[in-house]
Amino acid sequence: MISKVPFANNMPPLNDAFKRLQDGAIGDMNLLRVYWCDGGVWCNPRQPGQNEMTYQMRNWYYFVWICGDHIVEQHIHNLDVANWVLNATPASARGQGGRQVVTGIDNGEIFDHHMVEFTYPNGAKMMSLCHHWDDTWSDVSEHAHGTKGTSDIAGKAIAARGAPEWKFALPRGTEPTNPYQVEHDVFFDAVRNDKPHNEAFYGATSTMTAIMGRMATYSGRDISWDEALNSKLALVPTKYDWDGSPPSLPDKDLRYKIPMPGSTQAL
Repeated sequence: MISKVPFANNMPPLNDAFKRLQDGAIGDMNLLRVYWCDGGVWCNPRQPGQNEMTYQMRNWYYFVWICGDHIVEQHIHNLDVANWVLNATPASARGQGGRQVVTGIDNGEIFDHHMVEFTYPNGAKMMSLCHHWDDTWSDVSEHAHGTKGTSDIAGKAIAARGAPEWKFALPRGTEPTNPYQVEHDVFFDAVRNDKPHNEAFYGATSTMTAIMGRMATYSGRDISWDEALNSKLALVPTKYDWDGSPPSLPDKDLRYKIPMPGSTQAL
């Protein structure tokens, strides 16, 4: 089990929603749905005379060794919320993904969509979906389903059977706070007053959750938490230098090898 200490700090709506959910507002949570589905992002075309390391660094988003794929770079935030709400990390992951829309010469090696089913130690499931497709439905949110009701976590709303719907509202006369400023305020207060404040563990476990999802979609295999955590796969350049060689190199047509489920070794 994991436990954020204290709750979100910088976002009172999530503080309230998380506490209510963990106190049983919708019963035992058995399913979460999380999304980061939106259009694509920038890319920087290759320049004449540009070496490979410089090109990849200027297009870091499209290379696994720098970005982790967009399931790690963006969707991690939704996965973090799920781990946080369930107070656990997944025991296993299985899924699929691919590269169907974002296939340009400057789109590197990453997938443009991932769909992962995570299973937690208590049997709860998280259905995770992210994509980078323009002109399609867009959603960045998290939702919980329990034995007594549901919660639109993104909207900080809870609907439980036999109870009126709860939705976070600021007390009358209270102004919304800037969560980024509050985050810094809490951190600085902890430093100045010697209070426990260490988010590194949660950042690491959320990152590992996203990496495990990528391992599952790239390989097409069931991946366990222990397998992912103990993987010997090394995604590093020959040296951290502008003259170093990145781990992925293009072919003669300047195309990169794309992960292929069933044959890609993701561990």
